[in-house]
Amino acid sequence: MKLRLSLGILGIVVLSVLSAFVVFDQLGLVKISKVFPFRLGLDLQGGTHLVYEGNLSDIASGDRDDAMDSVRGVIERRVNAFGVAEPVVQRSGDNRLIVELPGVKDINEAVRQIGLTPFLDFREENPEYIAPEDPTEVDFNQFYRPTGLSGKHLERAEIVFDPNNNTPQISLHFDDEGKDLFAQITERNVGQTLAIFLDGVPISAPVVQQQITAGQAVITGKFTIEEARELMQRLNSGALPVPIKLLEQENIGPSLGAQSIEKSVVAGILGFLSIVVFMLVYYRLPGLIASLALVVYVFLVLAIFKLLSVTLTLPGIAGFILSVGMAVDANILIFERTIEEVRRGLPLEKALAEGFRRAWLSIRDSNISSLITCLILFWFGTSIIRGFALTLGIGIVLSMFTAIVVSRTFLRALMNYDLTRHPVLYGHKGAGDV
Repeated sequence: MKLRLSLGILGIVVLSVLSAFVVFDQLGLVKISKVFPFRLGLDLQGGTHLVYEGNLSDIASGDRDDAMDSVRGVIERRVNAFGVAEPVVQRSGDNRLIVELPGVKDINEAVRQIGLTPFLDFREENPEYIAPEDPTEVDFNQFYRPTGLSGKHLERAEIVFDPNNNTPQISLHFDDEGKDLFAQITERNVGQTLAIFLDGVPISAPVVQQQITAGQAVITGKFTIEEARELMQRLNSGALPVPIKLLEQENIGPSLGAQSIEKSVVAGILGFLSIVVFMLVYYRLPGLIASLALVVYVFLVLAIFKLLSVTLTLPGIAGFILSVGMAVDANILIFERTIEEVRRGLPLEKALAEGFRRAWLSIRDSNISSLITCLILFWFGTSIIRGFALTLGIGIVLSMFTAIVVSRTFLRALMNYDLTRHPVLYGHKGAGDV
């Protein structure tokens, strides 16, 4: 039993030390912050705030909600291509969208990327066009005519490399309708050029060697890696179903976030110290154990936030602080049940075991109810609500661990010493040890 208890304490200490290293950024000569930094949201680190309005004048009233949802989906795919941590794309009213990009300082580039509406189409040679004698005077918009095959038939685009010179190309994969259409187009244009236009500009015009039935094509323009990647992302994100207009743009500086973080840290320290004082005065030795368990809890939660790259926002911090309160509640419930058993005259070991047993049912039921609420909020809520639900959910799970495992292990270890067995240390006024 003592060996098991010693191993438990050793495991808690090792876990706490490792978590502290992750939180405080230093592990020997390795800077953890460079590998696992805290990810901050727009309200804490600054970034770009944009408001768009969709033009729904040509959309039937019954289809407008679906149209705006489609716009939101397209913009989300484009924003995700930025690699931004926890972007926010949400509807506001009937025809407006709010886009928040934490950490993005180049507002013009963000506006450009979001507003791009790439139009890809395939065109065949127009037999009715009379080409001028000077090849430089050829009007390609007249030389080629539409075939009906466009970006709407695109299933996906990906980067491939020419096996001859290793230059990047864009491989296009069509859906079933596009596959059939492409087969018909290539069949009737064998020996002729088939031009690929992007936003009305020809970027490639290969000669069709034979009918292509596999539903694939390759764009072979002179792309750099970055240009090919950007074009691939634009094609995969799709075109906007309705025109959008930028109404507001704001570059939020990090000063607001720095002030918010500073105030949150001060409030957290003051709140933590207040909890420690209360627990020591009211619960005495168990209160000291609860305070130590709370320190372990804070290190564990913050380390998990770093390791899982959880984006911290003000609502997320609120969820974390709320979970701290729930961790304290769990300890209080355990101690109250233990003190009740001590006052009934049970020996300390049995009182502690019975106190944990009685408290566990209430802790389990209340925390499971809270976790279900967190899941609902995370599944159906907006990005802001999801951040709150995620931090609260992580905190609830770890609060159960620290209350049931850490606090209990520390208390059982202290029972081996006569000095820590006096009932006064457990809030009991009786005489003698228990």
